[in-house]
Amino acid sequence: MKQIRHWIDGELNAGATDRSGPVFNPATGAQTGEVALGSAADVDTAVKAAARAFETWRFSSLTQRQNIMFAFRELLAARKLDIAKLLTAEHGKTIDDALGEVQRGLEVVEFACNIAHLLKGDYSEQVSTGVDTYTIRQPVGVVAGITPFNFPAMVPMWMYPIAIACGNTFILKPSEKDPSASMLAAELLAESGLPDGVFNVLHGDKEAVDALLTHPMISAVSFVGSTPIARYIYETGTAHGKRVQALGGAKNHMIVLPDADMDLAADSAVSAGFGSAGERCMAISAVVAVGEAGDGLVEGVRTRIEKLKVGPGDETGVEMGPLVTRQHLDKVRGYVDAGEAAGALLVADGRDLVVDGHENGLCRAGLDRGHAVSSVTAVPPG
Repeated sequence: MKQIRHWIDGELNAGATDRSGPVFNPATGAQTGEVALGSAADVDTAVKAAARAFETWRFSSLTQRQNIMFAFRELLAARKLDIAKLLTAEHGKTIDDALGEVQRGLEVVEFACNIAHLLKGDYSEQVSTGVDTYTIRQPVGVVAGITPFNFPAMVPMWMYPIAIACGNTFILKPSEKDPSASMLAAELLAESGLPDGVFNVLHGDKEAVDALLTHPMISAVSFVGSTPIARYIYETGTAHGKRVQALGGAKNHMIVLPDADMDLAADSAVSAGFGSAGERCMAISAVVAVGEAGDGLVEGVRTRIEKLKVGPGDETGVEMGPLVTRQHLDKVRGYVDAGEAAGALLVADGRDLVVDGHENGLCRAGLDRGHAVSSVTAVPPG
């Protein structure tokens, strides 16, 4: 059983308690690892390590920070496939999807490589008689990122490369469902020459999150996740004097007009709904067909659903992998059940799909959410 520990002050840390959570391979449904769940004491240890590192890192030159980011960028590019395989093994998304996620995170690292231009201040002479003004940009201190399960490589890379390049020190609290990508990132940053304590990974659940939100030495928190949790993060963090960036859930909607290219519309709906098994904000979860567009659109979507190859994300040609946990499987299957109970016409059903050799896996749930598009609301023109 793989043991996944914290990364604090440049080394692995088992934590102050023996609390742990399971990590599964969604394709098989089997537990593959155990991740340490941090306590308030572990949070304090990580924060103090980051605070010590900040005392010197904040005064590091822009050249030093950029050189480390450039080195990190090269290591990420070289290990892109390794990171993608970790994502597939713990989240379930296909290798191609995972590679795309890593690439999008890599683009942010490349942006951080040129951060010096954005850190420039301003100076204005004689804005009033005998009065000059200037602005300077300085790091805020120890900052934390709390990130979701659906993009375990990309979303953290929205945060820590920029924060570190700006002179802050960082504590990442990734999702406990798929934590290994963050650990590999920590190793690569250390290999890139990042000083100990500048980047830390603390695994955990609500106990760790609450400790991060209330710790007096943390200056800012960034979050991506569901809307109810985003509201909680924002209210708790700001109540304790922190700068908080809280990004809640998003839902994409598609409106299809009668004169639309139905083949393109059906392709777009299926690609958006089934990519990453629908576990992303860009998934089309609501389709509104205007006027006479409904029947043709439903038929086009049904035809394309039947051609999808569903299976483990590491198999060649698979277009949709499993959902991340059995709880997610049950939730998504419940969407289809609720649609039927409400009187929707179900034209394609994946609730009983079983992938050969992976009978205990979570692949069948991926189809269910997409099949909910079989219930299409026709809206009269005007």
